[in-house]
Amino acid sequence: MWNTIFPYLLSGVSVGGQYALIAIGYTMVYGILRLINFAHGDVFMVAGIVMVYIAASGLPLWVCIPAVLLITAAVGFIIERVAYKPLRSAPRMSAMISAIGVSYTLQNLVLYITGGLNKQYPTIPGISNSIQIGGATTKVVTVITPVLVILLVAALVTLINKTKIGMAMRAVSKDFETAQLMGIKINSVISTTFVIGSFLAGVGSVLYFTNYPTVIQTSGAMPGLKAFVAAVFGGIGSIPGAVIGAFIIGIMENIIKGLDVILFKAGVIAKPLGLAIFSDAFTFALLIVILVVKPTGLFGEKTTDKV
Repeated sequence: MWNTIFPYLLSGVSVGGQYALIAIGYTMVYGILRLINFAHGDVFMVAGIVMVYIAASGLPLWVCIPAVLLITAAVGFIIERVAYKPLRSAPRMSAMISAIGVSYTLQNLVLYITGGLNKQYPTIPGISNSIQIGGATTKVVTVITPVLVILLVAALVTLINKTKIGMAMRAVSKDFETAQLMGIKINSVISTTFVIGSFLAGVGSVLYFTNYPTVIQTSGAMPGLKAFVAAVFGGIGSIPGAVIGAFIIGIMENIIKGLDVILFKAGVIAKPLGLAIFSDAFTFALLIVILVVKPTGLFGEKTTDKV
């Protein structure tokens, strides 16, 4: 039984880590601006497309990967300055509509560049190789993803807790107006938040598209939505919550994909029931349950708006 479940569990941990790197961007932006950046999944997709074209130029991969991460961080910075900064004092709904506009703009821009054709993500030596773990065959990226996620989250938490910019982020997250009155450079803090979130989404894209090597203009939609659900599930605004929520969703999603095989080998069912089709539905059903039962998520704090 364990040999049947283990490959799906392993895959779930890997994809959960990739969702986590996207979810951190959602939760950081919300923590500071109280804004759901609906374009964040498309920034993740843009990182994949950029990698396809840079690698096709003939540059070595040790140059391509840092270049992609820097370009993705720059895209996040530009989006914040062009689409969100002018709406800083506008109603929150205006910023949300702007986020949706940015999302579709990025998708259509990539559609124009690629002509709507699927692009093949380059093979990255080392992490694309297959290995055997506990009787299951998987890629090296599956193993290194959770380790890399833990290291990046540890570095991010250290930055937030131990540095001046991190202290400014915490102050802005706690009380935007008071932080501004105390002389904190709000615009710099917000831009830094977008840059960090986009950089992590770029890392997530390298890991994700190594496993799922086809990139199209809608490639960021579903991972982005699932990462958003992970952020809400863990408690949006909480970085550890987003990471834990992403791992839970990734594992459960892959267990459901393999549920037919698991139940069949266990002798519970006589033939496949097609349960894998519900793997995406589970994520969004979970969102509904969380919003009904515990709207603040697993680690979210209940906030009271002052009148």
